[in-house]
Amino acid sequence: MLDTFKAPGRFWRGNLHGHSTASDGVLSPEDVCGAYRAAGYDFTTVSDHFRPSYNYPVTDTTAFRGDGFTTLIGAEVHAPATEAGADWHILAVGLPLDFAPPGPDEDGPALARRCAAAGAFVAIAHPYWYGLTLADALSVDAAHAVEVYNHTSQVNCDRGDGLVMLDALLSTGRPVTAIAVDDSHWKADDAFGGWVMVKAEANEPDTLLAALKAGRFYATQGPEIHDIAREGDEIVVRCSAAASVMVLGPVSRNARVHGRALTAARLPVARFEGGWCRVAVVDAAGRRAWSNPLWLDDRPTPTPQERTLP
Repeated sequence: MLDTFKAPGRFWRGNLHGHSTASDGVLSPEDVCGAYRAAGYDFTTVSDHFRPSYNYPVTDTTAFRGDGFTTLIGAEVHAPATEAGADWHILAVGLPLDFAPPGPDEDGPALARRCAAAGAFVAIAHPYWYGLTLADALSVDAAHAVEVYNHTSQVNCDRGDGLVMLDALLSTGRPVTAIAVDDSHWKADDAFGGWVMVKAEANEPDTLLAALKAGRFYATQGPEIHDIAREGDEIVVRCSAAASVMVLGPVSRNARVHGRALTAARLPVARFEGGWCRVAVVDAAGRRAWSNPLWLDDRPTPTPQERTLP
């Protein structure tokens, strides 16, 4: 978490999850990219459903890069079956265009491993909407991240939150990060509701992808996190105008400051020692931003790509 704000470069705004007419979206890939460019995004991903009914698309958006805007290549991949009997929905950003369809016996965790081996940043999609259990999430051992906010899930069924799953995974010691996404389909007002701010030296696909895998980003619905630092026994947060700044850890552990137009806060860290904590910033409109976790045990802060996958 702290490395994000010390790393060289600047923050780039991007959406990692969205759909086009190549699967079940309303807009063409070109129009999806144009909409995000016009809205001030620096990059986007058209992550169409990787299903046989759509001819297993990994949608090529390279033609829509340029003039300060870029795209990452990805897909939302699927396999049977979660504990609830639903198909797996796994976000893979950074796939090759020739990524092979799932094999007949390939389940979700195995497919996620193959996505990661192909170079992708892998995330567990909309865990609340699809009723994922903790056992489901733990089985996806290649996952770099959890969608802590999915805008179309919120708009369409009031199940956009994934923070409970993130915290449950962190409390098992699993080093996952937190992303906010649109999952835009353009059938409702489901765009521009959640995004990531990625710290990188250039707005280029390989550089952005490396920063995502390293956890150098934060997720937001609007509030900006300018800096998070540890100073002695305190976490110091600097942000855009906020109504609340919180540090959260396992179970009920928390520290918080409430006020009006807060742009800085100092919060004690002692109650989180030996475990993990993360920062949340809430503005006056109730929009939230979320940092990635900071690990306060004796190990260096782990990142998912440091694990040896089975």
